[in-house]
Amino acid sequence: QVQLVESGGGSVQAGGSLTLSCAASGRTFSIYSLGWFRQSPGKEREVVAVIDYKVTSTYYSDSVKGRLTISRDIAKNTVYLQMTSLKPEDTAVYYCVAGPSGGSSSNSYEYWGMGTQVTVSS
Repeated sequence: QVQLVESGGGSVQAGGSLTLSCAASGRTFSIYSLGWFRQSPGKEREVVAVIDYKVTSTYYSDSVKGRLTISRDIAKNTVYLQMTSLKPEDTAVYYCVAGPSGGSSSNSYEYWGMGTQVTVSS
């Protein structure tokens, strides 16, 4: 099993910044990819960004490209999501995910954190 614990959520005004962190523990050797998904009320869960184990490949959804940056500290088994130029439409619960494979589908990730709320006001 792998445990994921997110931190760093909160409330900011539009144009502001936040950094989310997610610490992985347990059978971390089984993880190939780490990433972030988000879900807003009334909307389906969507991928935000994904990074592979060797930190050689990243994926971003079109809606966040150029504003959000995913990074990974292998030694600390931690993944980060730096969010800048935040917009009200970024408001959502952000979930850290991990799995033995990568990609943009939620089905690729068997481990999910509890989620952290990000609220962006206009």
